[in-house]
Amino acid sequence: MNAPAHTRSGRPAVLVTAADLAPQALALLADYDVVYAGKTPAEEDIVALCRAHDPVAIIVRYSKVGAAAMDAAPSLKVISKHGSGTDTIDKQAAQARGIAVVAAAGANAAAVAEQAMALLLACAKSVVALDARMHAGHWDKATHKSAELAGKTLGLIGLGAIGRRMARIAASMEMRVIGFDPYARELPETIESVDLDAIWRESDAISLHCPLTTDNRGLLNRDTLARCRRGVIVVNTARGGLIDEDALLQAVRDGQVGAAGLDSFAVEPMRAGHPFQSQPNIILSPHIGGVTREAYVKMGVAAAENALAVLRQAAVHP
Repeated sequence: MNAPAHTRSGRPAVLVTAADLAPQALALLADYDVVYAGKTPAEEDIVALCRAHDPVAIIVRYSKVGAAAMDAAPSLKVISKHGSGTDTIDKQAAQARGIAVVAAAGANAAAVAEQAMALLLACAKSVVALDARMHAGHWDKATHKSAELAGKTLGLIGLGAIGRRMARIAASMEMRVIGFDPYARELPETIESVDLDAIWRESDAISLHCPLTTDNRGLLNRDTLARCRRGVIVVNTARGGLIDEDALLQAVRDGQVGAAGLDSFAVEPMRAGHPFQSQPNIILSPHIGGVTREAYVKMGVAAAENALAVLRQAAVHP
């Protein structure tokens, strides 16, 4: 086994693809030299830092980590995601190089589920539109009718920690919860397991909580949206690639989708002039579902602990 490279401090490096990490996580990494990539690192920045510092671990918050970065860091043993989604990591390249890929599964479940429910409620209750009207001096009490979620059917796609937490919140609001997840086992009684056809056919609202894969890219598209109930609410706090954005935009304009609450997008950051920005029935947030003060700490600590567990197993330590 090759000895890990050491920085000028004499300690092996851990690269963080962001400008910061929670103090509680940094305390766990006290024996390593933590290198930050900055607020908005590009993939080539990650490669350059790998080449300069040869980290034994990378904690991924932003940007992508591909084969080029891995090849630039011959001492790299583990790539640890600061969160649950690992689609920004080339897992096939990592496996080919014997590099472990780990994720902080469940660390941000409360944060993301709460954001998903906030978006669902905002859509159902016209929160954003009514706020704008009030600020403009209007009083729409006599003309506005919002929707009740009690008694409605929520279709969940993805029943991991986040999806299950969303189900508990919805069930407490007297919603019927149906869900699809081919990998889920031992579901609670509050979730009725169904196939995708039932999700499209029976849901008054659909919330996405699954990872993005080659098989489910564009899962919500012209065909599947057309099979949904007219006026369905769509919520996405997972990955933007799960939705064909052109198809969703048209479905909202046609009224097939009554409203959409979106926290993730095909291209991030969203570019100025994106058609979603001028569509009043689409509520937007900048992929911050998992970004709370509490989740920041939980994800940082989990990412550090996961990385350290692999490094200990590989006998890579200062």
